[in-house]
Amino acid sequence: MKIAIFHNLLSGGAKRTLYEFCLRLAPQHELWVYSLSCSNQDFADVRPLVARNVIYDFTPSRMLPSPFGRINPLLRLRDLNRLKRLYRRMAREMMAENFDLYFINPSQFENSPYLLNDLEGQPTVYFCQEPLRIVYEASPARPYDKPESARRKFLNKIDPLPGYFRKTLQTNDREAVRSARLVLVNSQHVQANVKAIYQVDAQVNYLGVDSQFFRPLDLPRQRAVVSVGSLTPLKGFDFLIRSLALIPADIRPPLWIVSNFTNPPERVFLSGLAQSLGVELKLFGGISDQRLVELYNQALMTVYAPVREPFGLVAIESMACGTPVIGVNDGGLTETILDGQVGRLVARDEAVFAQAVEQLLRDDNLRDQYGIQARSQVLQQWTWDAALERLKTNFQRVRVFPIS
Repeated sequence: MKIAIFHNLLSGGAKRTLYEFCLRLAPQHELWVYSLSCSNQDFADVRPLVARNVIYDFTPSRMLPSPFGRINPLLRLRDLNRLKRLYRRMAREMMAENFDLYFINPSQFENSPYLLNDLEGQPTVYFCQEPLRIVYEASPARPYDKPESARRKFLNKIDPLPGYFRKTLQTNDREAVRSARLVLVNSQHVQANVKAIYQVDAQVNYLGVDSQFFRPLDLPRQRAVVSVGSLTPLKGFDFLIRSLALIPADIRPPLWIVSNFTNPPERVFLSGLAQSLGVELKLFGGISDQRLVELYNQALMTVYAPVREPFGLVAIESMACGTPVIGVNDGGLTETILDGQVGRLVARDEAVFAQAVEQLLRDDNLRDQYGIQARSQVLQQWTWDAALERLKTNFQRVRVFPIS
């Protein structure tokens, strides 16, 4: 097939997913990638894999600092309108190439790109890694969130711009998702959310992990635990710190956090919290994938507590390295972490989580057993080759649908 692929992604799991799919689709299909100049081209770089890479110039407006921040929603609205015009042009140029299928991936600005509307009626597949969470979910509260003054509350009440921007973003998102011929999701958790939010029946297309790259390295284990994710409130690192603080000090392990994105206030908050609770914290940022594999191999276990995580590549990456995972019974983690087989899946309760960590700290044999079973589980179920077969089956679903 001749396949058009769109993305406007930064670094992270969605871009890594796209790379792995392109790597395996390219030998048999002609892939053209369409993206924006503000995308991260270098992380999980798909350019060497595809027949043609088309980049459209788009620079988002620069947000204004206080006291001019009231204008920012207007600038964001302007950006959405600029994107609409750009997508209209992109769709025309895409359709002129007579692609057999359009594989649409998320956009960093809208999540569900409005390009889907302009391609309505075409064989489009949209991979919804997650709904637009900033619109449909509340973020955990933080001490650094500034309380609103009476003046600010009054201005928020009479200023229509923030609400209008949010409503426009939500409307565009709903229209885009509903315009896709087929919506794919990475877990049953996201499938249920897509049904509830968009009234769309999505197909689950589980992801995978490169088990040749993420593998046991036979490195000496250090008495530490590791967690991975962007340094933001939704990744639940504060929960991990509070949980580890409940473990006796003489066996309490340091916490290593690996992040590809850092929110500076969150970094300060987590560092202060760890210091106040006596938890040794080490932050790793901008490291190579090879170094990430080494850290998985050097830690005794991976601890993972994101809030409503859609899927969580971290769990299966760790499992592929033969490192057991202790996760919260939440979101997509319930579909990857088999409790009592590859690690533990426990309630989001700090004391219960601490007990699970402490059990594995004290039981070397159980920890090794979980690690061996974790690697075996990945090889059986969580390979990218298996994910690709699911993707190809879903592509065929679209090809047999009538095209208006």
